[in-house]
Amino acid sequence: MGDIMVKILLPGGVDSEEFRKAQTAGTLSWWHHNDCQYTYKCVDTDTGEVVGMALGNIYLKERSEEERKNHGVGWLEGAARERAEAVLKPLHDVRERLFGRRRYIYAHVIAVDPKHQDRKAGALWRKWGIELSNSLGIPIYFELSPSTYQLYEKMGYETLEEKIIHKAELIGTAEDIEVPLMVKMPACAGGMAFKEWRSSPFREVKEGLVTPVIQVSGGAGFKNRRHMWRRHLRCRQQRLCIG
Repeated sequence: MGDIMVKILLPGGVDSEEFRKAQTAGTLSWWHHNDCQYTYKCVDTDTGEVVGMALGNIYLKERSEEERKNHGVGWLEGAARERAEAVLKPLHDVRERLFGRRRYIYAHVIAVDPKHQDRKAGALWRKWGIELSNSLGIPIYFELSPSTYQLYEKMGYETLEEKIIHKAELIGTAEDIEVPLMVKMPACAGGMAFKEWRSSPFREVKEGLVTPVIQVSGGAGFKNRRHMWRRHLRCRQQRLCIG
């Protein structure tokens, strides 16, 4: 599913030097005016090699309708833009119905380099997501691939009743693809299911932050987006670091 989305959102490819320079410049510009989106990398600290990456939004405060507005796919034009927005709009609309203005973590992307697939970096990401959710006291939400969602279920992530189906003719596949939507509630919810939390529009799980379980380098809080959340775990005798 990841490869399909990349081809839809970046139809010109991602391997050229021109694309990499433009993407780097665009990302740096975005970081300077966006206060909720974070990019993380998983690194083999023995070699310095990047094993995987994750991209997500951490909404620490409630947002207005204007702040939650869907701004579309401004980097594309014509038919390519129409196609990409037709794929992304249902995802946005479901997030709006599920969460509205409430605080939560939205994990856009988790990716692992194919040559590192056997090192359980994906399990490290899933565990790290749980710990981040527990640290902040807010749910973490994923839109997953049909081939991976069961791995999340095994770690306690909850599959939601809401359905999103990408039509085959839109995404260029032989069959329609259903997108599993999953949430992990934080430990401070005390076993509350997402459906119960969602049905209480003005009820937060807990005010403020709970005791952090992951270290923050460079100071506390999110005021400086250069701060890095780091968690070290052993993985097949090699140390992987998320930061």
